[in-house]
Amino acid sequence: MAERSALHTAAAVRSGDKTAAQVCDETIARIETRDGELNAVVVRDFDRARATARALDKRIATGFDAPLLGVAMTVKESFDVAGLPTTFGFEEHRGFVAQTDAVAVTRLKNAGAIILGKTNVPPSLADLQSNNPVYGRTNNAVDPSRVAGGSSGGSAVAVAAGMVPLEFGSDIGGSIRVPAAFNGVWGHKPSWGVLPADGHYFPGTDSARTVLSVVGPLARDGDDLAATVDIVADHPLAPAPRRTPGEWRVLLLTGHPLAKVQGSIVAALETLGEAFARAGGTVDRGSGLLPDLERQHAGYWQLLNVALSRRLPPGAAPETSLETWHQLHDEQARNLRQWRRLFERYDAVIAPTVGMTAFAHDDTPLAERRLDIDGEDTQFFHQFVFPGLATFPMLPATSVPIGRDGDGLPIGVQVIADAFADHTAIAVARAAHEVTR
Repeated sequence: MAERSALHTAAAVRSGDKTAAQVCDETIARIETRDGELNAVVVRDFDRARATARALDKRIATGFDAPLLGVAMTVKESFDVAGLPTTFGFEEHRGFVAQTDAVAVTRLKNAGAIILGKTNVPPSLADLQSNNPVYGRTNNAVDPSRVAGGSSGGSAVAVAAGMVPLEFGSDIGGSIRVPAAFNGVWGHKPSWGVLPADGHYFPGTDSARTVLSVVGPLARDGDDLAATVDIVADHPLAPAPRRTPGEWRVLLLTGHPLAKVQGSIVAALETLGEAFARAGGTVDRGSGLLPDLERQHAGYWQLLNVALSRRLPPGAAPETSLETWHQLHDEQARNLRQWRRLFERYDAVIAPTVGMTAFAHDDTPLAERRLDIDGEDTQFFHQFVFPGLATFPMLPATSVPIGRDGDGLPIGVQVIADAFADHTAIAVARAAHEVTR
């Protein structure tokens, strides 16, 4: 898209090339023009945004500056924004209105961002498409007959369609990475615990943060991701090593023992590996240091289902004993140790974000849903093995676009790095994007 990135927008406001009010009006105009059949920005707060922009221009005139100065953006519907509804896609929560901002939203505002509204999700944030009884269906930005991804589907579409330069979502089962991949934009799942999740609550609750779940940004380039992670983070993160594409050490995974991968995605990964190798980088396609991926997925799937069952009515989910809970966390700790030993040899692991490009809209219940991947009928939920690669060991992962399939749909891959090496994940993703352009 020709529109400025978030950091370029802030630079334009800082230099006086644009006012915050102009940026706000232009962004609103893009939403009103482009959102139509996409249905991404489902909660709109344009009047308050315009007032905020005018107030910000007065502060700028007296010397105020900030990293996201005058950047007009949206956030995922599941984040509390004072005065706006938070429904998680449930009809019964349509009337819930947040009284305070989520911590991430507060930090974005303090950094100079103007929040225009909120973007669509599936019910309970529990699907790789975004359709619910409150706001309806969000369509893919590249091909509206395909899914937007989920659960940050509206987030990715708003960015991909050029409506906003920056978004903020959440991820427990690929909910940032998959919609980013489906729509051809960037998304970052941070290391667990680094970015605050307060205010990303199920409507009307104030529980402890959900195990495995993180919050993070989506954008059209890596610089915006890196800056936004630092703005929102509770703790400083180490910068990435300064390296050329030929200096990175990469382990390339093109498949998984439990799930099929579309041939065009495998081909794109192989092309990426060859490009890194031509540049002089270290590219391996296997390693004895890699954890047992089947065992890892078994632990991830069990812990994920425990995490998601917190939102079900009493008696609706199987009980988990305290001993089982401890065993799951022990298994998670062992898995993380294995990954960290692997990262002593490699800077990053590059793998499918998910094993297919955006699929056609399908309202079949998740447990019954099937996928046709290159003519083979497969179980849909097997695809969660790929998001789980980084989620179970709580590692950072950056989803980056590297090509298109035969139907013109975006192909995104995830770059996984060591715990708290978030900027390394983003830096290797930048290199991947560079060598495949």
